Amino acid sequence: MPHLAVYPGSFDPVTFGHLDVIARGRRLFDEVIVGVGRNPGKETLFTPEERVEMLELLVRDLVAREPGAPVSVRAFSGLTVDFALSVGGAALLRGVRNLSDVQYEVQQAVTNREVAGLETALVVAGQSFAYTSSSLIKQITALGKDLAVLAPMVPPMVIERLRAKRDQHHPLLERLRATDDDR
Repeated sequence: MPHLAVYPGSFDPVTFGHLDVIARGRRLFDEVIVGVGRNPGKETLFTPEERVEMLELLVRDLVAREPGAPVSVRAFSGLTVDFALSVGGAALLRGVRNLSDVQYEVQQAVTNREVAGLETALVVAGQSFAYTSSSLIKQITALGKDLAVLAPMVPPMVIERLRAKRDQHHPLLERLRATDDDR
């Protein structure tokens, strides 16, 4: 039976850290499904369709460059464990950057094993990705002048899409600006 891993997340936006986890997951599992989740309690910058499209393009490039297991990208809503079980997932793949991530992910892993019998494989982020987060990237997009500073954190396509969201005055970015102005 093939070992299929599901790598769930919001990927809002996708970072080099996310792509690093996918690349390393391809060496550990027979197949990886990247699950783009929808959290109704969390406002996102990119629509689920936009996030899936970006990931598909970036994963296609990754698969062409490096050997490893096949990867597909799918949007889902509802519980991660339900999605993982529905696609035949043997494990959840998660990236951790620091001790806070480890503490949170261990709690989630225990719950997911108890609730759904799913194991979790934790991949420690590379040193260059240890402090990158999608929240930080959104703050820089909202408040920074030159988005070129994001080049070590996100692919060029993502910078272009972030610039477009900023130029369109996306409400989330405008709220981040307003919050900063209040300080």
